Amino acid sequence: MDFRLTDEQELLRKSVREFAEREIRPHVMEWDEAQHFPMSLLPRLADLGLTGIQIPEPYGGGGMSTVDYCVCIEELARVDPSIALSIAAHNGLCSAHIFMFGSEAQKQTYLVPLASGQMLGAWGLTEASAGSDAASLRTTATPTGDGWVINGSKAFVTHGSIGGVIVVMAVTDRARGHRGISAFIVARGEPGMKPGRKENKLGMRASDTSEVVFSDCDVGRDRLVGEEGQGFVNTLQVLDAGRVGIAALAVGLAQGAYEAARAYALERRQFGQPIGAFQAIQWKLADMAMRIDAARLLTYRAAHLKDRGQRVTRESAMAKLYASEIAVRAAEDGVQIHGGYGFVKDYPAEKYFRDVKLTTIGEGTSEIQRLVIARQILGR
Repeated sequence: MDFRLTDEQELLRKSVREFAEREIRPHVMEWDEAQHFPMSLLPRLADLGLTGIQIPEPYGGGGMSTVDYCVCIEELARVDPSIALSIAAHNGLCSAHIFMFGSEAQKQTYLVPLASGQMLGAWGLTEASAGSDAASLRTTATPTGDGWVINGSKAFVTHGSIGGVIVVMAVTDRARGHRGISAFIVARGEPGMKPGRKENKLGMRASDTSEVVFSDCDVGRDRLVGEEGQGFVNTLQVLDAGRVGIAALAVGLAQGAYEAARAYALERRQFGQPIGAFQAIQWKLADMAMRIDAARLLTYRAAHLKDRGQRVTRESAMAKLYASEIAVRAAEDGVQIHGGYGFVKDYPAEKYFRDVKLTTIGEGTSEIQRLVIARQILGR
């Protein structure tokens, strides 16, 4: 087995890292404090191919592999996890859903502008009363003569107030349970659809998160994505792939926290020597480096298998679970190594610590990942 990236992938890593250092790092705390996604950054992300990473070139994307995708998300998260989260949600949820299950007309109308960075995509599954129990949705889509009328609301929608288009899951036949859920495309500004409350978050604050409300939102029959009643099944397939991206995000965040802690350990002096000379600090850094490597290998394994066309339900859940949980530990150890300076905003350790917790919650909590893994290994 060859665990090395190709020369092209190493060049991709270098390009994204240089972009993140140059275009993102100087503004990290500015965007965080403002709770503002910088829309002016979108064209520059698009120029690098980051708004359509895995979307084929005919649809305006970069046509890259899943491993390439992980490299890109990891490098963005190393500098600013919130920007990485926005790009992961845009690529791995909204765009991916339309690419995987949308019609050719839907791809031309919505996927092309999404992949080319003309707008950001949103994806609506979670509701106030339907989080981990996603099959208990209350949002409905009622058929009319020439379309559907959507009523309900979605919570914690990434790009809910700024996205140009949203893929929303709604109940079309309550009697069929999760087989009665369908997916629909709704464009920004359509009558009956509006952003609700914007969330005031602990971390990932530069990534827009808000409620989206639907009140007699009338859409045409051409807005149904995939087959009627297959929305929830398709959602699980989207999440299988999306979790690989969140795992990569967690790896990148952990890498950033580790690098900041290592640099501080070499710089900070106590008792006449750098604190990196003390065994207590050395062991923390050694454990961080080891866990990050293990998480990266799990993540790239899942990505490699997906690129080979294999089902990755178990592998993506393992990667997402382990990477997110070791990232929490890395961010915590990073604060501890910084001491009091890890608790103030002058150093990056504080922001990594705030951002990281979402990785154990978004796109399936750690508890749900353990449930998915258990069902896979037990054949249930």
